[in-house]
Amino acid sequence: MNYRHITFAVAFVCTLIAIPAAAEPRAVIELFTSQGCSSCPAADKLLGELSSDPSLVTMSLAVDYWDYLGWKDTLALHGHSNRQRAYAEARGDRDVYTPQVVINGIVHVVGSDKGAIEKAIIQTRHNAAVLSLPVSLAIADGKVTVSVPAAKDDYRSGEVWLCPITSKVSVQIGRGENRDQTLTYHNVVRRWVKLGDWSGKAENFSLPLSEIPQGDYSLKDIDRLDVVVQSGVAAKPGLMLGTASTSCCATSPN
Repeated sequence: MNYRHITFAVAFVCTLIAIPAAAEPRAVIELFTSQGCSSCPAADKLLGELSSDPSLVTMSLAVDYWDYLGWKDTLALHGHSNRQRAYAEARGDRDVYTPQVVINGIVHVVGSDKGAIEKAIIQTRHNAAVLSLPVSLAIADGKVTVSVPAAKDDYRSGEVWLCPITSKVSVQIGRGENRDQTLTYHNVVRRWVKLGDWSGKAENFSLPLSEIPQGDYSLKDIDRLDVVVQSGVAAKPGLMLGTASTSCCATSPN
């Protein structure tokens, strides 16, 4: 099967966006993938390779719209499907498919095409506002705190999102197009937590660690926390303004 493509007329979103980086970040790379898509394993593997680059914030967002093919994706969030549709609506092209990569919130390419990904990174960096905010993220006293500085350019508003991440998950696929394969997923986003709206002024946002788990995972399943500051709103996400990351959560100070 060639990479899957679907056109959606409208998007209702669960916003998202997370972002990390130990070095100065060049790009936030969101891979929309599915365990029910036979074209996705190559993209999942490539994301793992890209994850070794400290200047890239790589995130795996499993979608649920291929579940009807016979295998229910064990990592999928319906909000990821909504986010992908929202991106397509914001761009105006309605392109929603797997494997699809969205770079810095504004350009999409096929998720298994390394050359196209690097070209898109360069293309998006022509906009000086992309990842221009030096966001910081810290854990202390049982609480996550995110600091966002004052705006430096025309982008003076955005949403602040926190994403708990599991660095590696192996799944044995029982049915569907990838039946009998054991596939590994990297930097799996488990949830999108909106910390607040950034108004262009220097602001701090915080959340107790105890409020992060939700659903079928716990803090011990989380390797790190990523935060992203993204222009626009959930239903119409824009370019990435800033990102940060920290290790979590079993070894985090309380």
